[in-house]
Amino acid sequence: MPASPPRNTRHSYGSVAKTFHWLTALLILSLWPLGYVAHAWPYDSAAALATKATLFSLHKTLGVTLFFVALARILWALGQPRPALLHPERRLESLAAETVHWVLYGALVAVPLAGWIDHAATEGFAPIWWPFGQSLPLVPKSPAVSALFGSLHSVFAWLLLGAVGLHVAGALKHHLIDRDATLRRMLPGRVAVAAPQAAHRHLPAAAAALAVWAVAVAVGLNGARPVPGGSPAAPALEQAASDWTVEDGSLEITVHQFGSDVTGRFADWTAVISFDPEAGPGPAGDAVIRISVPSLTLGTVTEQARGAEFFDASGFPEAVFEAGLERLEDGSYLARGTLELKGRQVPVELPFTLAMQDGAARATGSVTLDRRDFGIGTANHPDEGSLGFAVRVDIALTARPAGS
Repeated sequence: MPASPPRNTRHSYGSVAKTFHWLTALLILSLWPLGYVAHAWPYDSAAALATKATLFSLHKTLGVTLFFVALARILWALGQPRPALLHPERRLESLAAETVHWVLYGALVAVPLAGWIDHAATEGFAPIWWPFGQSLPLVPKSPAVSALFGSLHSVFAWLLLGAVGLHVAGALKHHLIDRDATLRRMLPGRVAVAAPQAAHRHLPAAAAALAVWAVAVAVGLNGARPVPGGSPAAPALEQAASDWTVEDGSLEITVHQFGSDVTGRFADWTAVISFDPEAGPGPAGDAVIRISVPSLTLGTVTEQARGAEFFDASGFPEAVFEAGLERLEDGSYLARGTLELKGRQVPVELPFTLAMQDGAARATGSVTLDRRDFGIGTANHPDEGSLGFAVRVDIALTARPAGS
């Protein structure tokens, strides 16, 4: 059988279009089972979690590949004639086939793009295997954005599956019942077509596909998963009397998971501070920081991080750092004290810097802790294969003297 020419003709598809078609089909048929198995895979041990992450990473990497293959396919198709209809007299059938094609083309871009945005908006877990980073321009690290596009990705994936099913059913109907050249035109080699032909009617099919996409978007927007937040069972920490009033601040942790840094934050914490900014080298005050453990968010693994294996937010809902504040000879500061977390008390020294402006004190500090000291992840993650030992804690706050 003679080989197909690279470009399309009015009678058949060229070899480039055929290659794009079957490569796309292979990617879709790989991505669907990978995604299903990855979601269903357990994560009750380090080995299981590593396998789950590998499956998700493979799924995401192939998904990004599908996105670029789909773009290339569409760009190629825009400059090519499309083989004409073999049965123009079957108006309803032709409209349905054309509508499915429009839905398919949209889904080939929308499904991987929505998944990619979900990934870029999420902190950590299962990186894409490529050297270009895990973020996207204009996509913030945001649980709300992740929840929205995760829902859209799921709905669009089901839409893609339905369109692929209809596409395959139509091709088999043409091949087995009509016995025409519709399917053979997409197979290797040249195909002679003698049937009457007519051009595609794009506008009605595009309008019908837009209606389908409008419904899919509405379903996806309505089904966005809840944004991870503090546990509703944990009451907010009560503010205590303090010489200094915290106006704003952040308390973040960064862990190293599967080769990537993942940053989380505690939304609810209080600070009781006694501090003399004029003190010379030596004691300068003291501080007690209380942290609501259930208020932790840590990307896609928030619920796991709050669980008994890790922070055990239900069993130990509060962590406390009590420290004396010291001004060092070089003008920097040190908070030296004890961190009580998950029932364990560990000595901690937190260096921090201080800047005074208009009567307000801006303090920033960072310390690296070892999760094993607090019994975090030691049962199922005894090494650093999936979760690093080091946990960086970053704190920043702005406070003013009480009553000022």
